Amino acid sequence: MHQKSMPLYESLVNHISKNPISFHVPGHKNGELFSEEIPFKSFAKFDVTELLGLDDLHDPQEVIKEAQDLLSALYRSRKSYFLVNGSTVGNLAMILAACQEDDTVLVQRNCHKSILNGLMLAKVKPVFFSPDINKNLLIPSGPNQKVIQYAIEKNPHAKILILTYPDYYGQTYNIKEIIDFAHEHNIVVLVDEAHGAHFQLGNPFPPSALQLGADIVVHSAHKTLPAMTMGSFLHINSERINEQKVEFYLNVLQSSSPSYPIMASLDYARYYLGNYTEEDRDVFIHERKLYIRKLQEVSGLTVMTSDDPLKLILRHENLSGFELQEQLEKVCVIPELADPYQVLLILPLIKQGMSFPFTKAIDGIRQVSLKSLRKSKENNILFEMKNPIDLVELSYSYKEMLNMPYEWVYINQSVGRIAAKMIIPYPPGIPLFLPGEKITDEHITQLQKLLQAGARFQGETQLKQGKIAVFI
Repeated sequence: MHQKSMPLYESLVNHISKNPISFHVPGHKNGELFSEEIPFKSFAKFDVTELLGLDDLHDPQEVIKEAQDLLSALYRSRKSYFLVNGSTVGNLAMILAACQEDDTVLVQRNCHKSILNGLMLAKVKPVFFSPDINKNLLIPSGPNQKVIQYAIEKNPHAKILILTYPDYYGQTYNIKEIIDFAHEHNIVVLVDEAHGAHFQLGNPFPPSALQLGADIVVHSAHKTLPAMTMGSFLHINSERINEQKVEFYLNVLQSSSPSYPIMASLDYARYYLGNYTEEDRDVFIHERKLYIRKLQEVSGLTVMTSDDPLKLILRHENLSGFELQEQLEKVCVIPELADPYQVLLILPLIKQGMSFPFTKAIDGIRQVSLKSLRKSKENNILFEMKNPIDLVELSYSYKEMLNMPYEWVYINQSVGRIAAKMIIPYPPGIPLFLPGEKITDEHITQLQKLLQAGARFQGETQLKQGKIAVFI
């Protein structure tokens, strides 16, 4: 199939061109109820519902089906779907569709919280395996095959393997080797490839897990492609996945009033990727190299690259990552995230003829560097990260934890207790504590370092009071 059309977007434009009078939802009535000074008044015309000629996400027969077929053709999947509730809903749906209650599921420890929520809903028995540690970035990376082999040997009845590829920082690993090994043991492979929607382009980008044989893959189109927030893709890639079950859970979990602007942006994101040329790639590579060279000229700044060329990591000799983020935001240069050591930048996947304010960003970063010369190095958070080797199983099942009482205790009194709530440094949304996991000295050390560094957290916590939740 050619990639030159945008079926859903074009149908929306055709609908708007008729100047229809809305007596249907949504209540803004094609934007008529927005006053002129509201900036999205004209954009609201795209925010419609399941009207004649605009199809239905939950029973696609026309333009949405055509758009999803084009998506599948681009990614060479068995079937692909638009998601309007983010990769979160894709992760939930693939887990619920692939797993049976009480299945043993092998899970990469540094996964997104939506994976953990999916495991809870599916009521499976998770076994968590640890990733390697990137000695350069001082963060968890991907797993190696020996860890996977060990996990399968210890859990021969495992049915499912859930991987995260790439990580938030764009780091990859030999996932094909792992997928092939899992398939040799009749284990279905689910991949959260949220940050790899653009990998389909090939060199210089890493290969996609879709190309390497994963059974089902989720992409956050809005993270690296020009799609609106919450716009994502799900791809079924093998007969090991029950298509009907996936569609059932997508219908259950996704809004019954899906956003047409989000879906239209997904149609455009697919079109953008499908028409990305070698000349476009050359322009991106040139602009990236130029930007990196200018960053490297900034005093006190270290620039680190990733396996994914869209990701850059910046570290400052006098600032922690959180302090660097704060200073950059003051000059309106907004990084994606910070950790104790560095900040992460996600570059735009530009094409020829496009411009991006790289020069203005460099000027702002230079201001930060000059101000930071007066700072002390005492605020740097330097602590050793070790490669954990043990598999982690939860002390209680998800069923047991559902109604178990818990209490809040001071952090320094929690070692040896069983965590009752997730504690999630966000971004990247990877839980430090898992509900049902025994709390160790290492957990507390990492938590205290993150608190000292000013990390932000999600989840139900009382960290400001110095307490965490444990089961009684």
